[in-house]
Amino acid sequence: MKKILALLVALALFVVSCGKGEKLKVGATPVPHGEFLKLVKDDLKKQGVDLEIVEFNDYILPNKALADKSIDANFFQHVPYMEDFAKRNNIPLVSVGNVHLEPMALYSKKIKNIKDLKPNDTLIIPNDPTNGGRALILLDKAGIIKLKDNKKLDSTTKDIASNPKKIKIVTLSNEQIAPRLVEVAGAIINSNFAINAGVTKNEIILQEDKNSPYANVVTVLKGNENDPRIQKLMKALQSEKVKKYIEEKYEGRIIPAF
Repeated sequence: MKKILALLVALALFVVSCGKGEKLKVGATPVPHGEFLKLVKDDLKKQGVDLEIVEFNDYILPNKALADKSIDANFFQHVPYMEDFAKRNNIPLVSVGNVHLEPMALYSKKIKNIKDLKPNDTLIIPNDPTNGGRALILLDKAGIIKLKDNKKLDSTTKDIASNPKKIKIVTLSNEQIAPRLVEVAGAIINSNFAINAGVTKNEIILQEDKNSPYANVVTVLKGNENDPRIQKLMKALQSEKVKKYIEEKYEGRIIPAF
């Protein structure tokens, strides 16, 4: 009788264990990254992976959490930012694959055309090295400023060679920009922060083209690229289901990159 009881307990524990699956903690910004993860959560569960989504609202903590191993992967950044952060903080970060592209755009609540910028108007851009450089390159290509080298991804305001309209360029952290949009002539905002803040596509007056190299990726610590849980996550995120969701919901503000 005791043997039968022990067998039943063991069987029950096995069933519970199978139901839970292997835990996978992924850090992500809420929109759109968190949305994509929620979309594939049940699909992963069927494959034995119990996805836990840990939400962040900045671009620093997700990599710090990965470094201290409180999460297994993160999903919020593009490769130039990841590589710069890894170098500056001595963290061995690697990408395991592209998911989507968030074209950076200049938004305005005051003007409808980039040509309507007036002398001494103020624009806000991101203050991190890669997104700040990306924003300046966008302004350079639009003829608002001229950079010393418009292929230098980590350009800063010190690299501006000419600024005919004497546009004041203010730098802020990504999460601070959208709330300040109403105060200035315009602001260059990453799509995820713009969408999350309710800034609409009708307020876009300038946008990167689809050939931008800044695809958002899933990131892990070096050595974890072949973790079966991560591989299943990537397969789910690069599925036709996610592609269709992106195309139908975001109408070009976010683009599949796989």
